[in-house]
Amino acid sequence: MPVSAASPQAVLARYRAAMLAMDADALAELYAPDGVHEFPFRFPGFPARYEGREAVRAGYGAAWAASPARPAEVEEVALHLTDDPEVLVVEQVVRGELAGGRGAFAVPGLLVLRVRDGLLVHVRDYMDGLAVSGARPN
Repeated sequence: MPVSAASPQAVLARYRAAMLAMDADALAELYAPDGVHEFPFRFPGFPARYEGREAVRAGYGAAWAASPARPAEVEEVALHLTDDPEVLVVEQVVRGELAGGRGAFAVPGLLVLRVRDGLLVHVRDYMDGLAVSGARPN
């Protein structure tokens, strides 16, 4: 079955491109105005959630500006289609380098995306907090 521009898989591809480019504007435009991005596995420096497109824009913009982590690739471990056509579950590993030659990082995680009318309305972002901490300065 072909993937439409509004499908969860197409939105996932644009989501990954925005993440790799560290482009908070491009990322935010993927969200519905009242979309929610949750971080159920808490770790220092991240809120429990961003509520609304503008919170996603501001939150990711600030986080990326402050982080030495530069993602280079997203390895898709598994993609799970669900009985709900709006929901996609993705197992992945984000890999990259720390600025200044401080080494490489790998952050495993799981995303649960709900896409409605081509926009993200809800994201649950289960990242490995210990791996994220390793991708930040001490």
